[in-house]
Amino acid sequence: MNKIAFITGASAGIGKSTAIMLAKNSYNIIISGRRKNLLDDLKKQIESDYQVEVITLNIDVRNRSEVEKSINSLPENWKNIDVLINNAGLAAGMSPIQSGDIEDWEKMIDTNVKGLLYVSRAIMPIMVERKTGHIVNISSAAGKETYANGNIYCATKHAVESLTKAMRIDMLPHGIKVSSVSPGMVETEFSLVRFNGDEKRAADIYKGIDALSADDIADTIEFIINRPKHVNINDIFIMPTAQATTTYAVRNT
Repeated sequence: MNKIAFITGASAGIGKSTAIMLAKNSYNIIISGRRKNLLDDLKKQIESDYQVEVITLNIDVRNRSEVEKSINSLPENWKNIDVLINNAGLAAGMSPIQSGDIEDWEKMIDTNVKGLLYVSRAIMPIMVERKTGHIVNISSAAGKETYANGNIYCATKHAVESLTKAMRIDMLPHGIKVSSVSPGMVETEFSLVRFNGDEKRAADIYKGIDALSADDIADTIEFIINRPKHVNINDIFIMPTAQATTTYAVRNT
């Protein structure tokens, strides 16, 4: 039987590209996300193009009971997940901390930290029992550096960095690999979500920058998961050539 990969936040962007990449690698795929229509479209595309099996889970990772129920309801042969890609995450708003929107704070904490934990907590015991598996957490340059007005988003991604290290330690005796990918500027829906659909403001973030694409991150994940059994990539910090830090980049004018 093909290996099985579970990808959160798979309806678009990095998650979608990763699902396609894993399908090319002959994985059967479990894709989860909040937009059922996009998940259904991706399932049809993958099954048609790559002749692998796909299950969709229309869930919000912030909802613990929904996550647990969905994963527990998987057919028994689908619970033996070989690769978990914790990709679901978002930024909401960009304000000084003293005037930040608390609802935005809760959305980021609940998705980026608690959502990652809920999904991992449901799947890790199965990997432990089988003594095999690989967890890849999608972090961010914001988990390496804190930048102005990025306060809570940066804090959540710093948490992902710490949780990845904790998972690496706790999974070590069970032979389970744990890795993270920390991207800089990746041109996806990320900024559009951050700025509540303001297309101009979102586009300005990447203006004059040859940014990374979702496929670039999927390629990086492919490299990580295809290392020999004795090799674990702890973290890859990846940026566009034109970007040096979260706040310093050279733009074409």
